Amino acid sequence: MSSLNDKLQASPLLARVLPFVVFLVLTSAQGSFGPESQFWVYLLKTLVGAWLIWTIWPLVGEMRWALSIEAVGAGLLVFLLWIGLDFPYPKLMEPDDSWNLPKHFGDNAMMIWLFAGTRIAGSTLVVPLLEEVFYRSFLYRYILSPNWLFTPHNLFDIRPFLGTSLIFGLAHQHWLAGILCGMIYQWVVLRTNRLGDAITAHAITNLLLGLWVVTQKQWQFW
Repeated sequence: MSSLNDKLQASPLLARVLPFVVFLVLTSAQGSFGPESQFWVYLLKTLVGAWLIWTIWPLVGEMRWALSIEAVGAGLLVFLLWIGLDFPYPKLMEPDDSWNLPKHFGDNAMMIWLFAGTRIAGSTLVVPLLEEVFYRSFLYRYILSPNWLFTPHNLFDIRPFLGTSLIFGLAHQHWLAGILCGMIYQWVVLRTNRLGDAITAHAITNLLLGLWVVTQKQWQFW
């Protein structure tokens, strides 16, 4: 454990990339051990993600929540875009209802609320921190400048702006909404010169989307 902490402290790049990679590997394992394993692996992934955030929090100074009009507006706008762009167009994967909790657990309300709560909590409190640190703080600046760690967050360049947004979007099944989402979150960082506003915007989007999924039974968004 101390060895890992030492390596993270010694490498700003590793501190921003390794947690995201670990989270990504766990995401790829969802459903690999039977249909219901995706729920348990998501629970494990959320707990591991929370521990990773706790570990790197002192090392990644820009990973701090921030609230602004831009953050709230962007979070709401991306949510509306995400559900508004749910029309037939070529997806990277066919939408499914694998997260249809009543279909898997029937009348077992405890299991339904456990995993619905886990999904909403994970996507609201864990995912925004890990993804924004990787995409908007590390990747954008890494493409922009060799001296990325000391590059301001509000420095615009079309190459990392488009590149980061495309990579972010193509990591999602709903890639069109994902690309626009990446552009909007990046705009928030450029506008405020803070990563924390994009973290908040991302959290607002995911919270609203989670509530929409559960209340409207729109499981394809998960």
